[in-house]
Amino acid sequence: MSIAVSIVEDDPQVRSSLAKLIDSAPGFRCVSRHGSAENALEEIPKIKPDVTLMDINLPGINGVECVRRLKPQLPGTQIIMLTVYQNTEHIFNALAAGATGYMLKQTPPAELLSAIKEVNGGGSPMSSHIARKIVQSFQRSPSAAAEAESLSPREAEVLDLLAKGFLYKEIAEQMKVSYATVHTHIRHVYEKLHVRSRTEAVAKHLGQKSPRHDLAPAA
Repeated sequence: MSIAVSIVEDDPQVRSSLAKLIDSAPGFRCVSRHGSAENALEEIPKIKPDVTLMDINLPGINGVECVRRLKPQLPGTQIIMLTVYQNTEHIFNALAAGATGYMLKQTPPAELLSAIKEVNGGGSPMSSHIARKIVQSFQRSPSAAAEAESLSPREAEVLDLLAKGFLYKEIAEQMKVSYATVHTHIRHVYEKLHVRSRTEAVAKHLGQKSPRHDLAPAA
């Protein structure tokens, strides 16, 4: 079954280009296009796409606020921010609002399609520039190490598997525990790390484990 994608983008040319890219790729289909957050908030809950590509700089209600309002209505829809902004505050605001990925508009078409597929499969795609900013932000946080040390061995194992891209069901199978137990561990991880999403938890985990020279260089 093809991945149903909605686009929220105020630039008609960009919106059209994205729709053509998605519709021309096997396994993907563009189910709706929206030029404003107001229209998206009205129509997308009826459509229930698998993935939504969301711009930040929209007229009226901005993209971050749109995500904040959409996500409670559509917990199963994964939202990727697709924007020109690399500002750390924008990134964290979007992730905290409920976005699951954050890609730049200059992302090559094949990479964007891969990101849509990844987020639909349970991943949290981010451009290398964005991942680097998030990791560096956590590396500057003196409390991050203490928070990580507060995790139990099982919670740390769950977090490590999340960082490797495992889905909840796969983590349960790997650890030989129930799906509900995995959810409980993840809830405790979120509480101890003071995060609200898988993306934030993984980013904080990577910030603790990855030395700077392992990071992809900025283009």
